[in-house]
Amino acid sequence: MMDHFAKATYGLIGYPLGHSLSPVMHNTAFKALDVEAEYVLFPMKKEEIEGFLKELKDKDSPIFGLNVTVPHKENVIPFLDALDPFATKVGAVNTVVIDKNRRLVGFNTDGPGFLAHLTEVGFDAAGKRIAILGAGGAARAIVSVFCLLGSRPDSVRIYDVDKDKAVALVQDVGSRVDASHVQVVNSIDDLNIEIADLLINATPIGMKAADPSLVSEELLHSNMLVYDLVYNPPETPLLKMAKAKGAKSVNGLKMLFYQGVLAFQHWAEIQLPEPVKARMWEELEKACYKK
Repeated sequence: MMDHFAKATYGLIGYPLGHSLSPVMHNTAFKALDVEAEYVLFPMKKEEIEGFLKELKDKDSPIFGLNVTVPHKENVIPFLDALDPFATKVGAVNTVVIDKNRRLVGFNTDGPGFLAHLTEVGFDAAGKRIAILGAGGAARAIVSVFCLLGSRPDSVRIYDVDKDKAVALVQDVGSRVDASHVQVVNSIDDLNIEIADLLINATPIGMKAADPSLVSEELLHSNMLVYDLVYNPPETPLLKMAKAKGAKSVNGLKMLFYQGVLAFQHWAEIQLPEPVKARMWEELEKACYKK
Protein backbone atom coordinates (compact mmCIF):
# COMPACT_ATOMS: atom_id res chain seq x y z
CA MET A 1 0.00 0.00 0.00
CA MET A 2 2.88 2.37 0.80
CA ASP A 3 5.18 1.27 -2.05
CA HIS A 4 4.64 4.46 -4.04
CA PHE A 5 6.21 6.40 -1.17
CA ALA A 6 9.69 5.01 -2.00
CA LYS A 7 11.99 8.05 -2.37
CA ALA A 8 8.85 10.11 -2.91
CA THR A 9 8.51 13.84 -2.42
CA TYR A 10 5.52 15.62 -0.94
CA GLY A 11 5.23 19.31 -0.30
CA LEU A 12 3.40 22.57 0.16
CA ILE A 13 2.78 25.21 -2.50
CA GLY A 14 1.92 28.76 -1.54
CA TYR A 15 3.49 32.19 -1.24
CA PRO A 16 5.16 33.08 1.06
CA LEU A 17 5.91 29.90 3.03
CA GLY A 18 8.37 30.95 5.73
CA HIS A 19 5.93 30.33 8.60
CA SER A 20 4.82 26.80 7.70
CA LEU A 21 5.00 23.97 10.23
CA SER A 22 3.66 21.38 7.78
CA PRO A 23 7.13 19.87 7.10
CA VAL A 24 7.56 19.18 10.83
CA MET A 25 4.30 17.26 10.97
CA HIS A 26 4.61 15.22 7.77
CA ASN A 27 8.31 14.40 8.04
CA THR A 28 7.61 13.15 11.58
CA ALA A 29 4.97 10.80 10.13
CA PHE A 30 7.33 9.51 7.42
CA LYS A 31 10.01 8.81 10.02
CA ALA A 32 7.57 7.12 12.41
CA LEU A 33 6.31 4.89 9.58
CA ASP A 34 9.90 4.18 8.44
CA VAL A 35 9.01 5.46 4.96
CA GLU A 36 11.64 6.85 2.61
CA ALA A 37 9.99 10.13 1.68
CA GLU A 38 10.36 13.83 2.37
CA TYR A 39 8.05 16.83 2.66
CA VAL A 40 9.43 20.11 1.33
CA LEU A 41 8.28 23.65 0.66
CA PHE A 42 7.56 24.93 -2.85
CA PRO A 43 7.21 28.73 -2.62
CA MET A 44 5.40 29.68 -5.80
CA LYS A 45 3.68 32.68 -7.33
CA LYS A 46 0.39 32.39 -9.23
CA GLU A 47 1.99 32.52 -12.68
CA GLU A 48 4.23 29.55 -11.82
CA ILE A 49 1.45 27.14 -10.81
CA GLU A 50 0.33 25.91 -14.22
CA GLY A 51 3.84 24.91 -15.34
CA PHE A 52 4.63 23.25 -12.01
CA LEU A 53 1.44 21.16 -11.98
CA LYS A 54 1.86 20.15 -15.62
CA GLU A 55 5.32 18.78 -14.81
CA LEU A 56 3.72 16.48 -12.21
CA LYS A 57 2.12 14.56 -15.09
CA ASP A 58 5.55 13.19 -16.02
CA LYS A 59 5.75 9.53 -14.97
CA ASP A 60 9.29 10.13 -13.68
CA SER A 61 8.23 12.94 -11.33
CA PRO A 62 9.11 12.12 -7.70
CA ILE A 63 6.17 14.19 -6.39
CA PHE A 64 3.11 12.20 -5.26
CA GLY A 65 1.18 14.64 -3.12
CA LEU A 66 0.83 18.31 -2.27
CA ASN A 67 -0.75 20.63 0.19
CA VAL A 68 -1.91 24.03 -1.03
CA THR A 69 -2.02 27.17 1.09
CA VAL A 70 -2.65 30.89 0.61
CA PRO A 71 -3.06 32.36 -1.90
CA HIS A 72 -3.48 29.34 -4.20
CA LYS A 73 -6.37 27.23 -2.80
CA GLU A 74 -8.60 28.35 -5.65
CA ASN A 75 -5.86 29.08 -8.21
CA VAL A 76 -4.91 25.40 -8.55
CA ILE A 77 -8.38 24.12 -9.47
CA PRO A 78 -8.28 24.78 -13.24
CA PHE A 79 -5.13 22.64 -13.52
CA LEU A 80 -6.46 19.56 -11.68
CA ASP A 81 -8.02 16.51 -13.33
CA ALA A 82 -10.73 15.94 -10.72
CA LEU A 83 -12.10 17.16 -7.38
CA ASP A 84 -13.64 15.09 -4.61
CA PRO A 85 -17.28 15.94 -3.74
CA PHE A 86 -16.51 18.17 -0.73
CA ALA A 87 -13.80 20.13 -2.59
CA THR A 88 -16.32 20.61 -5.41
CA LYS A 89 -18.86 22.08 -2.97
CA VAL A 90 -16.22 24.32 -1.35
CA GLY A 91 -14.53 25.52 -4.52
CA ALA A 92 -11.13 25.42 -2.79
CA VAL A 93 -8.43 22.77 -2.58
CA ASN A 94 -5.74 22.31 0.07
CA THR A 95 -4.66 18.75 -0.76
CA VAL A 96 -3.66 17.23 -4.10
CA VAL A 97 -3.15 13.52 -4.68
CA ILE A 98 -1.14 12.43 -7.73
CA ASP A 99 -2.45 8.94 -8.43
CA LYS A 100 -0.72 6.01 -10.14
CA ASN A 101 -1.87 7.30 -13.54
CA ARG A 102 -0.37 10.73 -12.69
CA ARG A 103 -3.84 12.28 -12.50
CA LEU A 104 -4.10 15.25 -10.12
CA VAL A 105 -7.07 14.95 -7.76
CA GLY A 106 -8.02 17.79 -5.42
CA PHE A 107 -9.41 17.45 -1.89
CA ASN A 108 -10.28 19.89 0.87
CA THR A 109 -9.31 18.79 4.36
CA ASP A 110 -9.52 22.30 5.88
CA GLY A 111 -13.27 22.02 6.50
CA PRO A 112 -13.20 18.59 8.17
CA GLY A 113 -10.02 19.57 10.08
CA PHE A 114 -11.68 22.70 11.44
CA LEU A 115 -14.82 20.78 12.41
CA ALA A 116 -12.75 18.10 14.18
CA HIS A 117 -11.11 20.79 16.31
CA LEU A 118 -14.43 22.51 17.08
CA THR A 119 -15.76 19.14 18.24
CA GLU A 120 -12.68 18.59 20.39
CA VAL A 121 -13.12 21.91 22.19
CA GLY A 122 -16.80 21.11 22.76
CA PHE A 123 -18.38 23.72 20.49
CA ASP A 124 -21.67 22.70 18.86
CA ALA A 125 -22.54 25.09 16.03
CA ALA A 126 -26.25 24.18 15.96
CA GLY A 127 -28.35 27.32 16.44
CA LYS A 128 -25.29 29.49 17.18
CA ARG A 129 -24.37 32.96 15.90
CA ILE A 130 -21.06 32.95 14.07
CA ALA A 131 -18.88 35.86 12.92
CA ILE A 132 -16.05 35.35 10.42
CA LEU A 133 -13.25 37.76 9.54
CA GLY A 134 -11.84 37.12 6.06
CA ALA A 135 -13.08 35.54 2.84
CA GLY A 136 -10.12 33.52 1.57
CA GLY A 137 -9.76 29.78 0.94
CA ALA A 138 -9.91 28.77 4.61
CA ALA A 139 -13.03 30.89 5.21
CA ARG A 140 -14.59 29.28 2.16
CA ALA A 141 -14.05 25.78 3.61
CA ILE A 142 -15.40 26.82 7.01
CA VAL A 143 -18.50 28.47 5.54
CA SER A 144 -19.16 25.35 3.45
CA VAL A 145 -18.92 23.13 6.54
CA PHE A 146 -21.43 25.34 8.37
CA CYS A 147 -23.76 25.10 5.36
CA LEU A 148 -23.54 21.30 5.19
CA LEU A 149 -24.08 20.49 8.88
CA GLY A 150 -27.28 18.61 9.67
CA SER A 151 -27.99 21.04 12.53
CA ARG A 152 -26.81 24.39 11.21
CA PRO A 153 -25.88 27.65 12.92
CA ASP A 154 -28.60 30.26 13.32
CA SER A 155 -26.49 32.78 11.39
CA VAL A 156 -23.06 33.15 9.78
CA ARG A 157 -21.86 36.69 9.15
CA ILE A 158 -18.73 37.44 7.10
CA TYR A 159 -16.66 40.60 6.82
CA ASP A 160 -13.73 41.17 4.49
CA VAL A 161 -12.05 44.46 3.61
CA ASP A 162 -12.72 43.44 0.02
CA LYS A 163 -16.51 43.15 0.16
CA ASP A 164 -16.72 41.94 -3.43
CA LYS A 165 -14.52 38.97 -2.50
CA ALA A 166 -16.85 38.04 0.37
CA VAL A 167 -19.94 38.43 -1.81
CA ALA A 168 -18.37 36.27 -4.51
CA LEU A 169 -17.52 33.60 -1.92
CA VAL A 170 -21.08 33.41 -0.58
CA GLN A 171 -22.62 33.45 -4.06
CA ASP A 172 -20.25 30.74 -5.25
CA VAL A 173 -20.77 28.46 -2.23
CA GLY A 174 -24.50 29.23 -2.40
CA SER A 175 -24.62 28.00 -5.99
CA ARG A 176 -23.74 24.50 -4.73
CA VAL A 177 -25.18 24.31 -1.21
CA ASP A 178 -27.88 26.12 0.80
CA ALA A 179 -26.16 29.27 2.13
CA SER A 180 -29.34 31.14 2.99
CA HIS A 181 -28.19 31.70 6.61
CA VAL A 182 -24.87 33.29 5.49
CA GLN A 183 -24.67 37.06 5.20
CA VAL A 184 -21.92 39.43 4.04
CA VAL A 185 -21.70 42.60 6.14
CA ASN A 186 -20.26 46.05 5.43
CA SER A 187 -18.20 46.55 8.56
CA ILE A 188 -16.78 44.79 11.59
CA ASP A 189 -19.47 46.43 13.71
CA ASP A 190 -22.10 44.71 11.55
CA LEU A 191 -20.69 41.29 12.48
CA ASN A 192 -22.54 41.67 15.84
CA ILE A 193 -19.52 40.22 17.65
CA GLU A 194 -20.93 41.43 20.97
CA ILE A 195 -23.68 38.78 20.71
CA ALA A 196 -21.76 36.15 18.70
CA ASP A 197 -21.12 32.67 20.08
CA LEU A 198 -18.09 32.12 17.86
CA LEU A 199 -15.66 34.60 16.29
CA ILE A 200 -13.25 33.22 13.69
CA ASN A 201 -10.24 35.09 12.33
CA ALA A 202 -9.64 33.56 8.89
CA THR A 203 -7.25 36.33 7.81
CA PRO A 204 -3.43 36.30 8.12
CA ILE A 205 -3.62 39.38 10.35
CA GLY A 206 -1.90 38.60 13.63
CA MET A 207 1.12 36.83 12.13
CA LYS A 208 3.26 39.97 12.32
CA ALA A 209 3.94 41.91 15.51
CA ALA A 210 3.04 45.17 13.75
CA ASP A 211 -0.35 43.91 12.53
CA PRO A 212 -3.29 46.07 13.63
CA SER A 213 -6.03 44.62 15.79
CA LEU A 214 -9.10 43.94 13.66
CA VAL A 215 -11.49 43.83 16.59
CA SER A 216 -11.81 46.18 19.56
CA GLU A 217 -11.67 44.48 22.95
CA GLU A 218 -15.03 45.81 24.09
CA LEU A 219 -16.81 43.70 21.45
CA LEU A 220 -15.50 40.46 22.97
CA HIS A 221 -17.32 38.74 25.85
CA SER A 222 -16.86 35.78 28.18
CA ASN A 223 -19.61 33.61 26.65
CA MET A 224 -17.93 33.23 23.28
CA LEU A 225 -15.26 31.10 21.63
CA VAL A 226 -12.60 33.08 19.75
CA TYR A 227 -10.88 30.98 17.12
CA ASP A 228 -7.83 32.43 15.36
CA LEU A 229 -6.62 30.33 12.43
CA VAL A 230 -3.20 31.95 12.85
CA TYR A 231 -0.94 29.67 14.92
CA ASN A 232 2.38 31.49 14.52
CA PRO A 233 2.65 33.29 16.90
CA PRO A 234 0.69 30.87 19.11
CA GLU A 235 -1.04 33.75 20.90
CA THR A 236 -2.07 36.55 18.58
CA PRO A 237 -3.23 39.99 19.83
CA LEU A 238 -6.82 38.83 19.20
CA LEU A 239 -6.37 35.76 21.41
CA LYS A 240 -4.70 37.85 24.13
CA MET A 241 -7.71 40.20 24.14
CA ALA A 242 -10.10 37.25 24.23
CA LYS A 243 -8.29 35.75 27.21
CA ALA A 244 -8.39 39.13 29.00
CA LYS A 245 -12.19 39.22 28.53
CA GLY A 246 -12.59 35.68 29.88
CA ALA A 247 -13.53 34.19 26.51
CA LYS A 248 -12.46 30.70 25.51
CA SER A 249 -9.72 31.09 22.89
CA VAL A 250 -7.86 28.71 20.57
CA ASN A 251 -5.42 29.08 17.70
CA GLY A 252 -5.36 27.13 14.44
CA LEU A 253 -2.61 24.63 15.30
CA LYS A 254 -5.02 21.76 15.94
CA MET A 255 -6.84 22.56 12.68
CA LEU A 256 -3.46 22.34 10.93
CA PHE A 257 -2.89 18.99 12.61
CA TYR A 258 -6.30 17.50 11.78
CA GLN A 259 -6.25 18.67 8.15
CA GLY A 260 -2.68 17.35 7.86
CA VAL A 261 -3.63 13.90 9.15
CA LEU A 262 -6.49 13.75 6.63
CA ALA A 263 -4.21 14.93 3.80
CA PHE A 264 -1.61 12.27 4.67
CA GLN A 265 -4.31 9.60 4.68
CA HIS A 266 -5.45 10.68 1.20
CA TRP A 267 -1.87 10.40 -0.09
CA ALA A 268 -1.11 7.07 1.56
CA GLU A 269 -4.56 5.48 1.33
CA ILE A 270 -4.20 4.25 4.92
CA GLN A 271 -5.55 5.22 8.32
CA LEU A 272 -2.66 6.61 10.35
CA PRO A 273 -2.03 4.62 13.55
CA GLU A 274 -2.80 6.56 16.75
CA PRO A 275 0.85 6.48 17.98
CA VAL A 276 1.96 8.11 14.70
CA LYS A 277 -0.69 10.82 15.03
CA ALA A 278 0.44 11.41 18.62
CA ARG A 279 4.03 11.88 17.44
CA MET A 280 2.93 14.29 14.73
CA TRP A 281 1.05 16.41 17.27
CA GLU A 282 3.90 16.29 19.78
CA GLU A 283 6.41 17.59 17.22
CA LEU A 284 3.99 20.23 15.91
CA GLU A 285 3.35 21.52 19.41
CA LYS A 286 7.07 21.51 20.19
CA ALA A 287 7.85 23.51 17.03
CA CYS A 288 5.01 26.00 17.59
CA TYR A 289 5.59 26.60 21.29
CA LYS A 290 9.38 26.07 21.12
CA LYS A 291 9.17 23.48 23.89
